[in-house]
Amino acid sequence: MKNVLITGISRGLGLEVARRFLSDNWNVYGVSRSEPKEISELRASDRFKYHCFDLTNADLIKKNLLDTFLPYDLPIHSVIHNAAIAYDEIVTNVQLTPLEEMFKVNVFSPMLINKHLIKNMLLHKTKGSFTYVSSVSTATGYKGLSMYAATKGALETLTKVLAAELGDEKIRVNCVVPGGVYTEINQRAGIFDDETAKKRLEKMASIHALGRIGTPEEIAEAVEYLICSEWTTGAILDVDGGLGLGLTNL
Repeated sequence: MKNVLITGISRGLGLEVARRFLSDNWNVYGVSRSEPKEISELRASDRFKYHCFDLTNADLIKKNLLDTFLPYDLPIHSVIHNAAIAYDEIVTNVQLTPLEEMFKVNVFSPMLINKHLIKNMLLHKTKGSFTYVSSVSTATGYKGLSMYAATKGALETLTKVLAAELGDEKIRVNCVVPGGVYTEINQRAGIFDDETAKKRLEKMASIHALGRIGTPEEIAEAVEYLICSEWTTGAILDVDGGLGLGLTNL
């Protein structure tokens, strides 16, 4: 039975990916900085293990996350880096502390986790995979998202270079790039019954070529493909309903 680590498992895409892999008989190791009620659904499976950890504590990843939750004698077959925070602000208003926290969660922590789990895969001779979750903001010019987009752009670059570095070891590295997803809109716009939220949703849907925003289930399908396709590495897979085509701007 295979083991997968999923960060940012508490809601949205992370939660849906966990459901999918549990249904496919994987052992799922989930990490998030809070434990919402949805986690209880996953705990119903004896193949689900959970660890509450704040990835802004990048310096404690080995001691307080990996050594206690994912020791080297446990073979890891796949890692899905889904955890992220957004610091939405124009650069002229940037503050160092929230900027550093965002980079710690979005970029530094995935790199440090990989440092140890690549060694895990080499130790167990595992033909494993790493999958990053990026954002369509890397290809668009939405105001206020430049710093967030920079963190996601770093992951896309890392995907290409790391795929080249690990190819000889048969370890694959890929990246999925979602467009507007229902849960993200929900977090930003508030309750959908509110008229303002509905208008925001309609506007976001209209700038996708397919005329709607996506669902966590649709993004999870793409993540599953990248993990299961043994002939795919270094891929930056757009799953954005055509948002990246730039039909208009927000």
